[in-house]
Amino acid sequence: MSYQGHSEDKDKVLSALGGKRGLIDSGLPALVFLIVFNLTGNNLNTAIYAAVLISIILTALRLIKRETIQHAFSGLIGVAICALFSRRSGNAADFYLPGLYINVGYALLYAFTNLIKWPILGIMLGPILGENFLWRKDPARLKAYITAGWFWVAMFLARLVVQYPLYKSGNVNALGTARLVMGYPLFILTAWATWQVLRKTPTTKAT
Repeated sequence: MSYQGHSEDKDKVLSALGGKRGLIDSGLPALVFLIVFNLTGNNLNTAIYAAVLISIILTALRLIKRETIQHAFSGLIGVAICALFSRRSGNAADFYLPGLYINVGYALLYAFTNLIKWPILGIMLGPILGENFLWRKDPARLKAYITAGWFWVAMFLARLVVQYPLYKSGNVNALGTARLVMGYPLFILTAWATWQVLRKTPTTKAT
C-alpha cells in the first residue's frame, strides 16, 4: 500500500474513533465544569449550567458551519445525563459517574466481541476501510483487530482503576483532573497504537 493510501486510511480510522472534533466536543464541557466548579467556590449548579451551555454552543457551531453534529450532539446528551446525575444527588462527583458506567460498558463490549472473534473494531472499521467483513476470513487481519481491541479494553479498565477510587473518595478536583489526563492523552495514545497494529497488516481484499 502506498504512503498516501496509508495516510488516507489513518485519517479514516482516527475519524471513526472520534477524531479531534469528537475529542473537543466530548471533553471540553467536562473541563469547563471543573474550572467553573472551582472558580465559583464549589457551586454545583453554576458548574452544571456552564458545562451544558458550552455543549450547546459547540453543537450550534457545528450546525452553523454545516459540519457533522454527531459527536457534538452525543456530547450534549452526555453532559445532560451527567448534569441530571449530579443535580439529583447534589454531589458534584456524580457528574463523572455516567463516564464510569460508560467505561465499564465499553470494556465489556470490546472484551466480549474480541473473545467471540467478532472484534468491534473490525465491525466499525472494516466497511470504512473497504474490506467490509472479509477480514474475518483473514487470520492475520482478524488477529490485528483483536490485538488492537485489547488496547481499548486496557484503556477503559485503566480509567476505572484510577477514577473509581477517586469517585468514592469524593475528591472532585482529583477525579476531574484524572478524567482529563486519561481522556485526551490516553485516547490519542490508544488510537495511535491501534493504527500501528492495523497498518502492519494489509486490508483484506475480495478475491
